[in-house]
Amino acid sequence: MHFAAQTHVDNSFGNSFEFTKNNIYGTHVLLEACKVTGQIRRFIHVSTDEVYGETDEDAIVGNHEASQLLPTNPYSATKAGAEMLVMAYGRSYGLPVITTRGNNVYGPNQFPEKLIPKFILLAMRGQPLPIHGDGSNVRSYLYCEDVAEAFEVVLHRGEVGHVYNIGTKKERRVIDVAKDICKLFSLDPNTVIKSVENRPFNDQRYFLEDQKLKNLGWSERTTWEEGLKKTMEWYTSNPDWWGDVTGALLPHPRMLMMPGTERQFDGSENITVTTANVSSNSGQSRMVVPVSRSSSFAQKPSLKFLIYGRTGWIGGLLGKICEKQGIAFEYGKGRLEERSQLLADILNVKPTHVFNAAGVTGRPNVDWCESHKRETIRTNVVGTLNLADICREQGLLMMNFATGCIFEYDAEHPEGSGIGFKEEDKPNFTGSFYSKTKAMVEELVSEYDNVCTLRVRMPISSDLSNPRNFITKISRYSKVVNIPNSMTVLDELLPISVEMAKRNCRGIWNFTNPGVVSHNEILQMYKSYIDPDFKWVNFTLEEQAKVIVAPRSNNELDASKLKKEFSDLLSIKDSLIKYVFEPNKKVSAGRAAN
Repeated sequence: MHFAAQTHVDNSFGNSFEFTKNNIYGTHVLLEACKVTGQIRRFIHVSTDEVYGETDEDAIVGNHEASQLLPTNPYSATKAGAEMLVMAYGRSYGLPVITTRGNNVYGPNQFPEKLIPKFILLAMRGQPLPIHGDGSNVRSYLYCEDVAEAFEVVLHRGEVGHVYNIGTKKERRVIDVAKDICKLFSLDPNTVIKSVENRPFNDQRYFLEDQKLKNLGWSERTTWEEGLKKTMEWYTSNPDWWGDVTGALLPHPRMLMMPGTERQFDGSENITVTTANVSSNSGQSRMVVPVSRSSSFAQKPSLKFLIYGRTGWIGGLLGKICEKQGIAFEYGKGRLEERSQLLADILNVKPTHVFNAAGVTGRPNVDWCESHKRETIRTNVVGTLNLADICREQGLLMMNFATGCIFEYDAEHPEGSGIGFKEEDKPNFTGSFYSKTKAMVEELVSEYDNVCTLRVRMPISSDLSNPRNFITKISRYSKVVNIPNSMTVLDELLPISVEMAKRNCRGIWNFTNPGVVSHNEILQMYKSYIDPDFKWVNFTLEEQAKVIVAPRSNNELDASKLKKEFSDLLSIKDSLIKYVFEPNKKVSAGRAAN
């Protein structure tokens, strides 16, 4: 169990080389030793939540184990680097590795460079509690005994090759932590708490999704009040445990490391030295020394999406979501079948992610594809593969909107059974040429590890005037069949696709709301919420076959994988009510009143 590391962020700004030496090179040495012995049954690598980088202040979903690593300081960068080595040894040499990423830990015996023991010792000495900036930065704290239990669970129940977040949903601002400690010591926070200069870059928030570990049976047991009280009691009973820790109690403890020298500094000096030549046993060595904290640091990488399918329904909605979330985006100008045009788009836009919402579905429906097969192949197969291949060459994740209309109910997945097709199931519906091309390209594109394929089915939105909306379609048909199907409520799921891009999700996903809903159930909702005078007539599949060119796919997709990733995802019926019928009911009622 590899806990050893340099972990203090402040020190890493002035001591980054030592962090690289300990955290990356040290981990490499340990991995190699374990590989050579060939006797290790578990290698638990202890990482940090900081490898994910800063979490958006308004995010309601925490970073998942599959989220992209975007470290923002030298400490977290070295921990992310160490993780890459751990992953490589697992894949290259079969070392049984498991990685954990945890929130802040506190409790007895902790060295006082960390926030909570530092504040407790300063309060014991009657000294001010220094707050970096305005203290609004948010952190999550776990009591050490709870974390120890988490590691025991990971050790015995964790799956080799997996990552587990150890986190808590109980967040606290740094200023509130200081006030709670003042309360324990009966101190006036207005006079004791002092603001000091902020770090060069101080992440506003780290937020983890920890459901994966909870599924193994772990849960946080110690309340904040209980844990803080235990910690205070230990330090007041053991005031000299760590000896002279004056340097660690400074507002900005920083170690400037050069060969043969080491000194503490509190940030008050105006450091102008940028390089140093120092004699050592190995001769002259030259080492870069960080400049003062006032120097500018790179901001966290910003997102920029390149979206294909501007004139399409989903592509247009994606642009609106980006505008709402403040995400930079541009629509692709090139045609999917023209490789050179796609490459020009990417080189010009310089996106962080590419969304493919382009494709041929037919005009006005999939029957069009039966008489336009070459055009359908050119876009749905060749174009999608072109984009996936170029994105892989450029190191880009491609979010690919596909279809779930590649399955039909069968003996293993009978209608009404609740047994849906999973992501790994092979398509079994070949009734339409459109579905054939989609099944074909899904199989081919699965060879690309940079693609996240989202199987959409019978898309629905709150815009009931849109002719592509499944509800709009069936409400205008003279007759409809009545078969339960999986469906996709775009108002709920398209924002999730953006979050999946942020999390670096890959592979195939059934991109539908859990459960099924039938045509009649939808039209009954339409009648109840929108038009009380609405009537419809049903007919059979055999009767339907006489008025369409190609058969239609009817199936249930198993959405448990998506539900596990996004636990708040609503069932199809609940989502229809919340996102489609309730909003439109208000509009309809208002018009009726007029």
